[in-house]
Amino acid sequence: MLSFRLYAAVSFLFSVSLLFPPFCIGIRSFPTRAIDAGDGASDDASAAAAAWSRFSEAPDYRNGEECATSFNREMVSSCDASLVHIAMTLDSEYLRGSVAAVHSVLKHASCPENVFFHFIAAEFDPASPRVLTQLVRSTFPSLNFKVYIFREDTVINLISTSIRVALENPLNYARNYLGDILGRCVERVIYLDSDVLVVDDIHKLWNISLTGSRVIGAPEYCHANFTKYFTDGFWSDPVLSRVFATRNPCYFNTGVMVMDLVRWREGNFRKKIENWMELQRKRRIYDLGSLPPFLLVFAGNVEAIDHRWNQHGLGGDNVRGSCRSLHPGPVSLLHWSGKGKPWVRLESKKACPLDHVWEPYDLYKHRNVAKYQSFSSISASTLIGFSSYLS
Repeated sequence: MLSFRLYAAVSFLFSVSLLFPPFCIGIRSFPTRAIDAGDGASDDASAAAAAWSRFSEAPDYRNGEECATSFNREMVSSCDASLVHIAMTLDSEYLRGSVAAVHSVLKHASCPENVFFHFIAAEFDPASPRVLTQLVRSTFPSLNFKVYIFREDTVINLISTSIRVALENPLNYARNYLGDILGRCVERVIYLDSDVLVVDDIHKLWNISLTGSRVIGAPEYCHANFTKYFTDGFWSDPVLSRVFATRNPCYFNTGVMVMDLVRWREGNFRKKIENWMELQRKRRIYDLGSLPPFLLVFAGNVEAIDHRWNQHGLGGDNVRGSCRSLHPGPVSLLHWSGKGKPWVRLESKKACPLDHVWEPYDLYKHRNVAKYQSFSSISASTLIGFSSYLS
């Protein structure tokens, strides 16, 4: 009897390995209905869901008359090419930021019902993908989305130490695997970090063309000192540094990218990034986390997007997390890259001025309500100031 059970178990695991792709296990999407606690969820999962359900329900943003809505809201597909596809990671540590980011996208989108979110959740996060799915559904009842599991063992052996421990989180590298995680029917996606606010219509970013053979588009910063992103050992090696010989590389931030997943898959860019990560494990050629491999593969061949779509660095540097102001020019997206995160600084009563711009999008129930109300008028006026830049 025991041998029969063992045989059955092995057969089941073998069948699962054939059914699911090597990089992720797709969790069901729930585009139109809430999840019942008895829908296959254990008592532990229900308890965890209650513990994590600390967010207010967002307003139900609907399409305007000018929006084409050819699909049935009850049958929205993650493959629908007429939708704006956004990929984000979803984990317990940055959950508050992710919820605010989604809220901002929907609030400012001209056609919010025509947006589909692909959430990538860590395999071993304290909040399971099922719990995170429940939380997203309770916060955004009409959101079109799907949650996927990212298998951390896919990348864990490729990660090297960084100047900040948070940059070593395997989920930071999920963007490398979007071509494998998302279905092949998804041919184009906007990748957004969890610490952003979108204060413009996301359709404008979606409609940017990737010309020629370019695989990704992002704001470039050619005035930045590009050499600092790699070690002296890298630049002194004539073979390694030759990778930029035929390019004019500029720094770009990987927290906001428009990605052509067809070209990504055809060019096997996931493997090209992994090759540099493998070399980094053998000899140290950079000190940051997931950014340098992207620079090595793409810098100098990026579709340059207007800087308004990534006003980054608002979290300060990777050590001090000090306050920073906006770069000159219009604003469509604010990005708290760096050590300091607005929800952390607000809770610790050490907020920077721009953190109060983030606060009205925060749906966390347990924040300091009195403090929030006292700054709400300031935040609103600041956002009105931004609106003059939006065109």
